[in-house]
Amino acid sequence: MKAIRRFTVRPVLPEPLRPLSDLARNLRWSWHTETRDLFQSVDPEHWAEVKGDPVRLLGSVRPERLAELAEDRRFLRRLTAVTDDLNDYVTGDRWYQAQPGELPAAVAYFSPEFGIAAALPQYSGGLGILAGDHLKAASDLGVPLIGVGLLYRHGYFRQSLTRDGWQQEHYPVLDPNELPVVPLREADGSAADVTLALPGGKRLRARIWLAQVGRVPLLLLDSDVEENDLGERGVTDRLYGGGSEHRLLQEMLLGIGGVRAVRTYCRLTGHAAPEVFHTNEGHAGFLGLERIAELCAQGLDFDSALEAVRAGTVFTTHTPVPAGIDRFDRELVARHFGPEAELPGIDVGRVLNLGMETYPGGEPNLFNMAVMGLRLAQRANGVSLLHGRVSREMFSGLWPGFDPEEVPITSVTNGVHAPTWVAPEVFRLGARQIGAQRTEDAMTVGGSDRWDAVGDIPDQDIWELRRSLREQLVTEVRERLRASWRQRGAGTAELGWVDQVLDPDVLTIGFARRVPSYKRLTLMLRDRDRLMDLLLHPERPIQIVVAGKAHPADDGGKRLVQELVRFADDPRVRHRIVFLPDYGMAMAQKLYPGCDIWLNNPLRPLEACGTSGMKAALNGCLNLSVLDGWWDEWFQPDFGWSIPTADGVGTDPDRRDAIEADALYDLLEQRVAPRFYERGRQGLPDRWIEMVRQTLTLLGPKVLAGRMVREYVERLYTPAAHARRAIGPDTARELAAWKSRLRAAWHGVTVDHVETTTATASAELGATLGLRVRVALGDLGPDDVEVQAVSGRVDEEDRIADASTVPLKSAGGPDEEGRWLYEGPLSLDRTGPYGYTVRILPAHRLLASGAELGVVAVPSEDAVEGAGVLMR
Repeated sequence: MKAIRRFTVRPVLPEPLRPLSDLARNLRWSWHTETRDLFQSVDPEHWAEVKGDPVRLLGSVRPERLAELAEDRRFLRRLTAVTDDLNDYVTGDRWYQAQPGELPAAVAYFSPEFGIAAALPQYSGGLGILAGDHLKAASDLGVPLIGVGLLYRHGYFRQSLTRDGWQQEHYPVLDPNELPVVPLREADGSAADVTLALPGGKRLRARIWLAQVGRVPLLLLDSDVEENDLGERGVTDRLYGGGSEHRLLQEMLLGIGGVRAVRTYCRLTGHAAPEVFHTNEGHAGFLGLERIAELCAQGLDFDSALEAVRAGTVFTTHTPVPAGIDRFDRELVARHFGPEAELPGIDVGRVLNLGMETYPGGEPNLFNMAVMGLRLAQRANGVSLLHGRVSREMFSGLWPGFDPEEVPITSVTNGVHAPTWVAPEVFRLGARQIGAQRTEDAMTVGGSDRWDAVGDIPDQDIWELRRSLREQLVTEVRERLRASWRQRGAGTAELGWVDQVLDPDVLTIGFARRVPSYKRLTLMLRDRDRLMDLLLHPERPIQIVVAGKAHPADDGGKRLVQELVRFADDPRVRHRIVFLPDYGMAMAQKLYPGCDIWLNNPLRPLEACGTSGMKAALNGCLNLSVLDGWWDEWFQPDFGWSIPTADGVGTDPDRRDAIEADALYDLLEQRVAPRFYERGRQGLPDRWIEMVRQTLTLLGPKVLAGRMVREYVERLYTPAAHARRAIGPDTARELAAWKSRLRAAWHGVTVDHVETTTATASAELGATLGLRVRVALGDLGPDDVEVQAVSGRVDEEDRIADASTVPLKSAGGPDEEGRWLYEGPLSLDRTGPYGYTVRILPAHRLLASGAELGVVAVPSEDAVEGAGVLMR
């Protein structure tokens, strides 16, 4: 018989063991070895059964065992030590508290998914893992962050395979009472919640759950509450599930409900109110509308509130392709806002204008969440240098008249949380060298450019470590492969071959990620005979471990999975290549350390960052990758290989795949495998070990989430907090009125005449030209604008590259025709074809960038005398 309801009956912990409950509820255990070791010692066999989940462990441990531990003085001493350590961690000063200057009192960080631990399955892939690492690193650094997300009752999905290799999805129901979360409660003990208004007078209510991530609270909103109708209860059912309206409601709950949850949390706990709101991708963009509504309720008009909100908002884009952005029909959005729905005090037209694609090539009837995110944030960034450039190109339509390199989107390259992803054996090797505390500090706070202590580790120790990690991976793969085949219907008698799968002494390549087409899961299968030769080479064989999930609605991705699974099922090669279903954090933590090579072969430049190779590198795994994402930025031949790409304009996609697959095979045959198997005088692969050493020494400090979060604090959060503090109600009104006046008058701003003191077509290096510019400002004055000279090398079409700008000074005016004179020097500091132009930009003390308003005035051709200077 099937139960109509399930719940967990928890044992009552004896008084001496009460701290175990607090330790289990703080997710720091997921990256703190001593805490995990303590829980494992409670019941080692049961710890393995619950897959290292302390909440589930305490929910099912035998009362007799608890009574025994309550009398065990050695265990109680360990419990006290770990409890005291956590207390010091969450209350003591850390990096953030030691920084000079006025840093933000708090930062709210919104994301649709968070990958904190396998025990809290609220993530689908890289975006969520990055968000989880962001929270953990912020905790380690002492950054006063509040995380905000949704609690999905089915998470993403669990993946299995049919007998013929087709992906199947399963959605197990998650009971919050069995997760490391607690309900946020009002002072009277009732559950705290938030409410959204829906069309037709309906309401969407959501409970607020709290997950404690070290020092950082993570608020998760859950619509599966009794007060909701069946449809509303299902809003937070699945991550990235459902149709368009379902997704819109999720994103309204995340953004609008998330701000309300933050306000509730701060009211109940006394936590400082956030000065900065950071939206991790466009899904949470509605948070800006809720904050505008808050300020409007305090007496500000919409435009003034918009300026105040923009000043304190940071937007991070993670996609390099327009198809990766959520877009909704404008009529659907309009129906959910206004007098009969949410935010009734805000005109629906103003809401729609924030997300409309009002630029060449845009879809006029679609509401674009990333466009809204950019319009609501004064500071925006991509997640690698290359992705920053791609984003400036992709969104340049929002800043007409500016070259893409001047679009105000910067970049902060992602990082990964070393204590989560570094194998304990790697940590212990470092601790043996420089001590546990210094190793922990190096991996969390970071700050150094090199980890030179790695240079003193003997070659033998590095090689033994790498072999040990590979051996652990082989054991893990065999267990998972056997379980997978049983799910596929195989009997035990059929699976004897699994004991021969993989070899701890063979070069091991890892490839694990989501399965959209651009990541090219099956590029390695392009020439199957050649791949088979590599797998079965008599002296230098390779072996490959592959994992990844296709989106449930992506049949093309599922076909790629099936194609690879069928190849891996071939009895000739199944001991050398495996596909492991249900890729997730628990698998990844074994996979990264156990591989010698991490393979990544996306279509360049479609990988925004791609952090899996970073996690592998921190364990001494070498990268073999297309120059995309972070690898484009930090690749050096000392610690990996770059796969040549054929990404020129007009290359046929099929031919491109063929060229890049051939390049991959060539690298494996001629450079990678020979180096791994080559032995020096001590019988060790000296050159390979040196590459591992260089990876750890030079790449290790760069790829840390601690470095990433410090960059966010210094380059984005702190300037945003200062900008927000500078905009009180009166200042916000002043800025809004100025922008309105400037936009209305900009048509009268022109560059009327440009002349130089030299009219020749060439000049000498080091010479200085004098520029005289006459401009019309219409109804504006010199205080409203900046007149600039823009100069640099020019191409054959006179486009300026690598431009430098110099402000020109007002030298009088207005004259009888109302024109103003500007003058200034132009230094000729570079040889070769060289050119300049002049432009006029808006100028105000509260603008973060001259491009912010997206307006610029440049000279017409007949306004120029002696332009197009060439240098020899």
